[in-house]
Amino acid sequence: MSPLKSIKNPFKIFANKQPSSENARHARKYWRKNHSFFSLSKSTLALSLAFLFLPLMVITLFSFNSAKSANFEGFSLIWYEKLFFESDDLWKALLNSLVIAVDSSLVATLIGSLAAIGIGWYKFFGKSYIQTISFLPMVLPEVIMGVSLLIFFNGINFGLGMKSIFIAHTTFCLPFVYLMVSARIDEFDYSIIEAAHDLGANEFQTLTKVIIPAIMPGVTSGYMMSVTMSLEDYVITSLVNGAGSVTLPIKIYNMMRVGVSPVINSLSFVLILTICAIVLVLRGSLKNFAASR
Repeated sequence: MSPLKSIKNPFKIFANKQPSSENARHARKYWRKNHSFFSLSKSTLALSLAFLFLPLMVITLFSFNSAKSANFEGFSLIWYEKLFFESDDLWKALLNSLVIAVDSSLVATLIGSLAAIGIGWYKFFGKSYIQTISFLPMVLPEVIMGVSLLIFFNGINFGLGMKSIFIAHTTFCLPFVYLMVSARIDEFDYSIIEAAHDLGANEFQTLTKVIIPAIMPGVTSGYMMSVTMSLEDYVITSLVNGAGSVTLPIKIYNMMRVGVSPVINSLSFVLILTICAIVLVLRGSLKNFAASR
């Protein structure tokens, strides 16, 4: 007779190995006892979150202030009315920033991704020097890079304006894309490329159908970081911009020199809501994409 047949419920052998509800309750009680509500890690986290989000909350609050003073005197939507109906120059500056950010990040992502693939997989003379030089724009102060670009543009008689801003933003965004894609390439499984070659794929097919889809998370991260860096840049842009090429950071700085306008607070809150909405949409899209894979 089988030993399991002598037992009324053979699954009790395995069930007894699972922690009972009583044991789980004691475990939770023990964890709460030894992990107090106030601790160094929790306090550090709370202070960090307050440091990051408190200024945003203040900006949001004062965007609804009825007065222009630093004291909150009442709720009003007057600054939103001025933003949407009387701030054409501010919206134009925002449009300039978006055009520069999207276009320069696209070019930087294309060049940086191909550079990361070439440097990561091929051996050639001066490879280590190129790797070192590619990180210089990340470690150099922005003012030095801006002055060097200004001298370069003046030396070749290249007019300052939207084109010079585009080239400058592409230049300082390249290292970030290269770093993101290189990190992804370091984790790449080279056997996939060998399998593609064994199946008859040429170099171009391997690049477009195997390599690029595999490193796409790094490419996407590099592009999004480039857009962020381009939108917030002021130092380099202020040195290489020309007449009529005003981006949002330069416009805001010029407005703040004559006094802080609550219209800037209203625009900041609109941008915060827009970015949050984009993040939520992208998060849902990426989750659906991952589930479909």
